[in-house]
Amino acid sequence: MRLALIVEYEGTAYSGFQYQIDSPTVQEQLEQSITALTGEEIRVAAAGRTDSGVHALGQVVAFDTDTRHSTTTVLRAMNHWLPDDIAVKAAYQVAANFDPRRDAISRVYRYTVSTGSVRSPLRRRTTALVRERLDTGRMKKAAKLFEGVHDFALFGGPLEDPSASTVRQVFSARVRNRDEEIVIEVAGSAFLPRQVRRMAGALIDVGRGVLDTKELRTMIDGVESGGVSRSLPPQGLCLIEVKYSDFPPLTSD
Repeated sequence: MRLALIVEYEGTAYSGFQYQIDSPTVQEQLEQSITALTGEEIRVAAAGRTDSGVHALGQVVAFDTDTRHSTTTVLRAMNHWLPDDIAVKAAYQVAANFDPRRDAISRVYRYTVSTGSVRSPLRRRTTALVRERLDTGRMKKAAKLFEGVHDFALFGGPLEDPSASTVRQVFSARVRNRDEEIVIEVAGSAFLPRQVRRMAGALIDVGRGVLDTKELRTMIDGVESGGVSRSLPPQGLCLIEVKYSDFPPLTSD
């Protein structure tokens, strides 16, 4: 049968989600816990490959297994074997052709900036500190420029296939204040490597007054204009949710 999991993790200790030979990854930990439960050597597929240090509240993974355990047992047993910074939040039996990456309708990412004048030890792993005063009004207006279909070449990191398209659709982009934090939330069909971190970096520069909206609009259209989109640190980024048309199913078993 094919199982799908909703997984939460704090990515500080990992070199991203995807398996690497010489570095710890979230995928490796998940696969080891499945093997401990089932005795099977299994490779899981994920909705997205978060980078080193990036977190997830709602990552979705799927895998095929011959186990006869219920989804409730799978959830409890995997959480027994997983380290404290990774947890399976839900487990479901799904159709044999369910693909967590290709079947996804949208992905929601959140980048959180700490704006306190003094760094916060409790939030150091989940926010990026910006001590400068930021104009959130300008940032909120600028965020709307990202919405729609654009060539995000200037916001993406290197692609596995250099000839692949850099055009992506952003459904929504918004900025809001929360206590001593600024939260940037973006939803889109898919994102380029480091795209959200660079979008957040551009919005911070708008808030700092070093990037104007005209320059940002040109960058969003993929046109070199002298503007620079810097990538913010990974710890502020979290994959919040992956949305599908028919997942999660109504029942877990």
